[in-house]
Amino acid sequence: MIPDYVPGHSLLSGRTVVVTAAAGAGIGAAVVRRCLEEDARAVVLGDVHKRRLDEAAEALRDEFGADRVSAVLCDVTNSDDVEALLAAADAFGGLDVLVNNAGLGGTSSILEMTDESWSRVLDVTLTGTMRCTRAAARRMVAAGTRGVIVNNASVVGWRAQAGQAHYAAAKAGVMALTRCSALDLAPHGIRVNAVSPSLAMHPFLAKVTTDEALAELTSREAFGRAAEPWEVANVVVFLAGDYSSYLTGEVVSVSSQHP
Repeated sequence: MIPDYVPGHSLLSGRTVVVTAAAGAGIGAAVVRRCLEEDARAVVLGDVHKRRLDEAAEALRDEFGADRVSAVLCDVTNSDDVEALLAAADAFGGLDVLVNNAGLGGTSSILEMTDESWSRVLDVTLTGTMRCTRAAARRMVAAGTRGVIVNNASVVGWRAQAGQAHYAAAKAGVMALTRCSALDLAPHGIRVNAVSPSLAMHPFLAKVTTDEALAELTSREAFGRAAEPWEVANVVVFLAGDYSSYLTGEVVSVSSQHP
């Protein structure tokens, strides 16, 4: 049984949030909505898909107000795109929170995996997270902002899954990046944490995963169902807000998965 949707409690009041890969119907989109419901001053959406980004931004502006939503086309493998995305927060008082949600998966045995597919997954999922973290941290330090960065990792960074060598390596790297960058940035009052979801159901996942694989993954979950994207977004909001003020370098499992 899916629990009732949790109403907002102004946990991000006055903050400007930037979210990568924020269009569509996945975790990034749920994070954007959750941040707006938690009274964020504004949310800047980044995504590589222009049509999907424009549609998402228009719908959010209609619901939450045009003065609280901005959208910037952003490929996290391009440093200029990353800088433009973060610069958009300046129109709302500057960057307070970055949510690194962009990632690229796929399924391939190591026997068939090409250099190109390996490099592409690592460049988007791990190096893209590093690019955004580095650029955001530099802005926060320069502005004297006690900002927050929240990364999206995955349980495959901890647990083996066939056909996921590139994605699992990237997500394990995101976890290590989270821990190490947290130590680098702690002297500046900037916190860096990550969520590690197991299985969050959304339309894109259903398109790229077989029914058999989804059924097998769901069978591992203690609740017998996948998480709703907003359930993961709730934990992102917790990490972005003041209730987690003493947490940094942590990877929080958002999972009911059992071995």
